[in-house]
Amino acid sequence: MTAAWIFLAFLLLQRLSELAIARANTARLLARGATEHGTAHYPLIVALHTAWLLAIAVFGHDNPVSLPWLAAFALLQLFRLWILASLGRRWTTRIIVLDEPLVARGPFRWIRHPNYTLVVAEIAVAPMVLGLWEVASVFSLLNAAVLAIRIRAEDAALAPLRR
Repeated sequence: MTAAWIFLAFLLLQRLSELAIARANTARLLARGATEHGTAHYPLIVALHTAWLLAIAVFGHDNPVSLPWLAAFALLQLFRLWILASLGRRWTTRIIVLDEPLVARGPFRWIRHPNYTLVVAEIAVAPMVLGLWEVASVFSLLNAAVLAIRIRAEDAALAPLRR
């Protein structure tokens, strides 16, 4: 197995494990009375991330791994762990609003949307690990368009809790 395939396998396993965590957290939050918002755009997010992974796999499976970009990706994973630890059981891939104070620890003390900051960086950096600047560019633009919709919906859903 080449380094590219190991990286691709890591990306896939990471995303699948995140979906399992998100599904469990979503069910738990909804059972506690939380409400979901922004469901109409969620399929766009799923399609974007699926296409991004496929593009990296199709165009990068035989490429060499760039160690500097891999190091940048590894740093992003530390940021991911900090976000997940800060949100705990409130982390999900959906906009789920619980009538409780917003999380204000960890990176949430300084950044309003740290998870989206991470995703923006990761959409660009992961393809660069395999030298795929075209994939990084195209999906960064597509992600910006989807995040414009997503962040607007999330901010509207969370507005009552920010007052």
